[in-house]
Amino acid sequence: MIMQQVCVLGSTGSIGQNTLDVIARHPERLAVYALSAHSRIERLAAQAAATSARVVVVADDGARQRFLNAWPGGAMPEIRVGAQALADTAADPEVTSVMAAIVGAAGLPSALAAARAGKRVLLANKEALVAAGGLFMRTVRECGAELLPIDSEHNAIFQCMPHGGRAQAPTQPAPGVRRLLLTASGGPFRAMAREQLDHVTPDQACAHPNWRMGRKISVDSATMLNKGLEVIEAHWLFAMPEERIQVVVHPQSMVHSMVEYEDGSVLAQLGQPDMRTPIAYALGFPERIDSGVGLFDLAAMGRLDFELPDLERFPCLRLSFEALRAGQAACVALNAANEVAVDRFLKHQIGYTRIACIIESCLERMSAKAMPRPDTLDEVLDLDAQARGLASELCISGS
Repeated sequence: MIMQQVCVLGSTGSIGQNTLDVIARHPERLAVYALSAHSRIERLAAQAAATSARVVVVADDGARQRFLNAWPGGAMPEIRVGAQALADTAADPEVTSVMAAIVGAAGLPSALAAARAGKRVLLANKEALVAAGGLFMRTVRECGAELLPIDSEHNAIFQCMPHGGRAQAPTQPAPGVRRLLLTASGGPFRAMAREQLDHVTPDQACAHPNWRMGRKISVDSATMLNKGLEVIEAHWLFAMPEERIQVVVHPQSMVHSMVEYEDGSVLAQLGQPDMRTPIAYALGFPERIDSGVGLFDLAAMGRLDFELPDLERFPCLRLSFEALRAGQAACVALNAANEVAVDRFLKHQIGYTRIACIIESCLERMSAKAMPRPDTLDEVLDLDAQARGLASELCISGS
């Protein structure tokens, strides 16, 4: 058995921590080569010591000094600094698998670097596909990389698709597949009166009923922008046209997604809402390995409910479908505007319902500029910066 050397980008976040939990269960086949963190440097030091990581990557010299101050003793890992070091580490010849779990557009260059280096990419960073889907999937194909989705919904679809034990980047829908059905919990405000949404606080938006996640992704789940991004991701991951992707609200979060075939069969992947399941699936692929997740008691559930999403309550989902139809540039703007608006909401600078308004205004104004399709990383990042600047202005102006 070949020992996998895993690079965990964003190791101090929820995905990163769950990844380390699964790795620790399989010392005979999985080892930590490198870890990275942006701000939780003390936690990074503890993780590096516990896993005997050979490399850590931090953002700047200040973070490097914090790491040194926090180091508990023992063999010191190599400390690499800066964004280029992050990309270089993802492409390091010693690395076999890369968990791309850095949140936001900041994770795009390193994820792309891993794909260019032909690594097994465990993709938990949405922006790699939302902002640069064409570029990223083309790179995976041309460089012989493996791509395994970590989002529970896409991982579920992948498990239900015919893939022959290979993780590739398709150019057309799988034969016999009619539709992809992405499930969504509906978040904490699925049944809240619409007039109360204006007064939602960040803490309320981050109180997801089923999943424990970071604050940014928790807000995205509440607005269902997260599900919209997943629709865009599914389009690229499975070469599936937008009209053959449907979102279904499923409050229990036990059915993680479904694939409908031409003969009427629907294959669903079920399980507890625990991210260690998709992480273990990707780390062990094509074998299945222990994730640490307990038995699934379906009888105790009693019922599974499904309903269509309310696009008036969740305008961000509607905007996501519109952006996908409009093209890659609109998807870049959608994601960038959302990141800015959510950040301002979490800082109590704008109200909850303003998030969708800012995204929609940004999309309208950017589309008026006849945005070209971005075909390179630099073009993606330039368009991303433009959209962020406009969204920041909209947050201040109240337009």
